[in-house]
Amino acid sequence: MTRETLVLVGREAIAPAINRHADRLRGRSAVDAVTTATYGAEPTPDLLDQLRPMPGERSYVVPMCFAHTRATLTDVPRALGRLPGDVRYCDPIGESPIVTRAIRTKARAAGDADALLLVALGNSADDYAREAATFHADRLRDEFAEVRTAYLLQDPAVECARYLVESDRAVVCPLFVGDCEATTRRIPEGLELERGGFDYADPLGDDGAVTEAVRATVERERVLAASGTRSPGTDLVADAAPVATDGRGEERSR
Repeated sequence: MTRETLVLVGREAIAPAINRHADRLRGRSAVDAVTTATYGAEPTPDLLDQLRPMPGERSYVVPMCFAHTRATLTDVPRALGRLPGDVRYCDPIGESPIVTRAIRTKARAAGDADALLLVALGNSADDYAREAATFHADRLRDEFAEVRTAYLLQDPAVECARYLVESDRAVVCPLFVGDCEATTRRIPEGLELERGGFDYADPLGDDGAVTEAVRATVERERVLAASGTRSPGTDLVADAAPVATDGRGEERSR
């Protein structure tokens, strides 16, 4: 039987949430081992030392973020290229329909407004965040009279939220796995929370639905692996630029 390892990868700032999901999955997932790897400003070198000792013949790697970013599309795959065996790079957790449940829970805990504003990081170069946010917004429209989306790095910008939302009061859900600068400073400042009218929810954090989304993502990838099908994420790893030494014994991306 193939020995499998699940690796949860994410930014250092959200390590507490990642560790909580890893603890849950050690008792619930079908893999042989569950571990974590985090990174700061330089994802590839930060991850290399953590990823080298990973056990198993197959690794499932789940990026613990709402949607793909430059780091998860380029830097993380470069580091994953050093893992031995079959490396299956999964989708970010925000693309799972199960995450809608976590968003609903956070929104209802924050307030009882009939309007909902979802705020994601976004990226002007691609639509990963927009597509994921829109997917969940569409699923929640039967429960809220008004649902809008806004972003930090693309339009419609979070600074324009007060013009986007027609209701006098709304619940705002930051679409992030854990608290970070975006959730604690940038989004609150953009929304001008001190003016009132917005009930600000917690990020997805260690909600159990996120744990279930990770497990479902791995199960889907396992089915693809068993059928010999290559997923887009696995191709990202295979096509990533190789890593070499910089002449000082340290590793760098070519």
